[in-house]
Amino acid sequence: MILVLLGLLVLVVAAVVAVAGIVTNTGAAHELTNAFSVFGHHVTGSTGALFLFGIVVGAVGMLGLGLLLTGARRASRRGRDARHGLRDSRRETAAVAERRDDLAEQRDSAREQAASAARDRDDLAGERDDLAAQRDEVARQRDELMRGQGGAHEQTAGTRTGPLPPKDDRDPLRGDEPDPDGPRGSHPSGYYSGSR
Repeated sequence: MILVLLGLLVLVVAAVVAVAGIVTNTGAAHELTNAFSVFGHHVTGSTGALFLFGIVVGAVGMLGLGLLLTGARRASRRGRDARHGLRDSRRETAAVAERRDDLAEQRDSAREQAASAARDRDDLAGERDDLAAQRDEVARQRDELMRGQGGAHEQTAGTRTGPLPPKDDRDPLRGDEPDPDGPRGSHPSGYYSGSR
């Protein structure tokens, strides 16, 4: 505000000096004695008229200087705003790029977890199939055993449900020789052991 008041004061003083210089230097007493020309145009008249032309040229020069400074100020302001906008844009671009990298990392991690879960699922399915094949093989062997024993007794899942085979004192590997330890007795588990 102080600069505006100071500028207004200087302008008023300059106007007063210009009017005083023009008014006091007119008339026949103040005629130009020497030829004065600008771009081939001869200026005639009083020294006050010459002073007036000087004021007009100065005012036009000041107008040009004011336009130049105003344009420079606007260009500077636009440049500053553009720099601030560019800085903000770069900041936002960096934040978006960082967010994009985080999302890409999360996506890759999720893909790896999904692939690992699929491998685990396939491994478990393979183990299940192996166990099913073993179960089927055990069932097949059990059926063959049952067919081979000719139905003397029934077994289901390793549990004896039928009668025990008839008591025989002879060992099939030894032939018809009697047992030197004496006759065998039955054991609660179904096996025969020699009496001691």
